[in-house]
Amino acid sequence: MSNRIWFHASEGQQKGPFPEAQFRDLIARGIVRSDTLVWAEGMTGWQKAGAVPGLVPGASPAVASSGDARGRLSVDLPLWPFLGWCILLVVGNAVVVPAPWIATGYYRWLFPRVHVPQRPNIGFTGQVGDIWYVFVALALAGYVGLVHDLFQLATIPLQAFLSWMVMRWVIANLSSNGQPIPMTFDGSPWAFIGWQLLMFLAMFTIIGWAWVMAAWMRWICRNIAGTRREMIFVGTGLQLLWRTLAFGFGCLLIIPIPWLLRWYFTWTMAQFELVERARATA
Repeated sequence: MSNRIWFHASEGQQKGPFPEAQFRDLIARGIVRSDTLVWAEGMTGWQKAGAVPGLVPGASPAVASSGDARGRLSVDLPLWPFLGWCILLVVGNAVVVPAPWIATGYYRWLFPRVHVPQRPNIGFTGQVGDIWYVFVALALAGYVGLVHDLFQLATIPLQAFLSWMVMRWVIANLSSNGQPIPMTFDGSPWAFIGWQLLMFLAMFTIIGWAWVMAAWMRWICRNIAGTRREMIFVGTGLQLLWRTLAFGFGCLLIIPIPWLLRWYFTWTMAQFELVERARATA
């Protein structure tokens, strides 16, 4: 192990490379702790430092690795840059023209901060020119309601179809260690539109939308194909409901918005879990 080169995740960024001696010095100084995600060549994926045998003195591998036992995704978001990107996304959609550049930049910033068990160094390889017209159309669709509410309702299927195109593009352009991940989204656009319409109708029930959203997420996961593991959504409607209400009411106070945004997004990401497929496809 003395010749291994190490990396660790800190403040939403990958730090390294560090030679073994320097990395152990980081551990001794408390910069790398038992719950810090680390990776070195030869490891199957990012792990908590305490889960790596012999790396952190006094750590219990069984306890430290329990959070990753079920293969859940996680994300490390620096507070203010994340808020900045959220604001940029809103501004980009409002101005329309910058929307493709801002969306692509956001994905390139976000995915390296997502930690996937056994998939180190997640990245995004999509280019602005791939589907720029989709982002422009989505941004323009947001202005239709200014003409008449009925026009806004009429654009729901169109917006759903455009969102379906974005989802296919994002999933097809993910990478790990610089290599493309052979994933595709095979869900039907008609089914996606149907889910969007059902979500709209469920909003009139005040609370029913949360259960529809959870079911929609599970449907999306079932239609992501191409790898030996499948993604599942383990969040429930009740969990979505109370967290969304807490997020909404908290935002009324203005000041907690940055922390609430990160809290809500981090929790949502942790509800996606990777499990072995019954029959491996790749």
